[in-house]
Amino acid sequence: MRGYNELIFKMKDLQWLTNPELTVDPYNAVSNKPRWNTPAYRRQGFHNLYRNNRYGMILRSHRVLPLEDCIDDRIAQLPEVIELQSNSAFSGMVVARGQDVLHERYAEDFGPQNPHSIQSITKLFVNLIIGSMWQAGDIDLCHNIGVYLPQIGSGYRDAVIQDVLDMNIENDYTEDYDDPFASSYEQETTIGWRLNFEQEKTQSQMEFLQSIASDDLTNKAGRVNYKSANTDVLGYMVEKASGKSLRQWLVESIEAVGIEDAFYCSTDRFGFPVVNGGGCLTTRDLARFGLLFARKGQGVNGKQMGSKVFIEQTLSQASLPFASPRQWMKYHNQAFTTGAWLGHSGYGGQFLLADPDTGVSCAFFS
Repeated sequence: MRGYNELIFKMKDLQWLTNPELTVDPYNAVSNKPRWNTPAYRRQGFHNLYRNNRYGMILRSHRVLPLEDCIDDRIAQLPEVIELQSNSAFSGMVVARGQDVLHERYAEDFGPQNPHSIQSITKLFVNLIIGSMWQAGDIDLCHNIGVYLPQIGSGYRDAVIQDVLDMNIENDYTEDYDDPFASSYEQETTIGWRLNFEQEKTQSQMEFLQSIASDDLTNKAGRVNYKSANTDVLGYMVEKASGKSLRQWLVESIEAVGIEDAFYCSTDRFGFPVVNGGGCLTTRDLARFGLLFARKGQGVNGKQMGSKVFIEQTLSQASLPFASPRQWMKYHNQAFTTGAWLGHSGYGGQFLLADPDTGVSCAFFS
């Protein structure tokens, strides 16, 4: 049967083949996914995306938030937790409060030292960054994106920043994971998650984002209109409005979190971080990330990262609900929320939840 490994080419006396993990099988047009994201390889793909992607960066924290085991056996006995951790897709789960680990469990092929793709949970960094800028008066969320990015295309130029934060705009970018040719999959060529056979020169993230168009930005659905490209546009806007690189903002965020291992983040070919979903962390470090939100941005380095007021408003001023059956959750400032907690999901089965009232953070990988 023909497949990835048959894509071998000759150049004079040398043979070469396309990177197997990132190749889209040309004999399987129905899938249109790189090998790492196909059913037989997806689990290991998510466990190893930090080293399979073509471009990336690594950040570590100077100060680490120590976590001590203080196991609460009641958590492991909850029927919902038993069901989640019995599923064959399960990889890891950590529940922490303050500096105590209340629950920790891993699958046999995964462990506390293993990084996992956090996918769209990465968007929560934008909540922190824009919250910091908003608190300092460096950005007006009522302005249009074009005020800071005049070169952006019609898909974003006249969009209000707050609407982009809240996934409340309409353009021709699509993110239907059941559609193998959705824009979100096309975008993977710019971030090194798949190979591009149609053009020799790989686009930058900005070139891709500039191509997104819209005749009417109004979201008429009355619900969240989820578009990961929104987050990347916000990332470029952050640089223009703050005069500080997005990478430096991420450095400051990681320092505030106090991660123990590394934060791996995909970039485009030219080094721009993929804040829509490029992050990878261990389960404990993902829980530490949630604890920063539970502390409303108080960093382990003694500095505030994000805005306490902005995080409180993320909880209390949620805008649009999700479509059924998730209509009980809303989306605001690049975060999921019920008003009691905030967090984010990730493509494939990750979730981070932070509850500022109780100080609890829950990190889940599958």
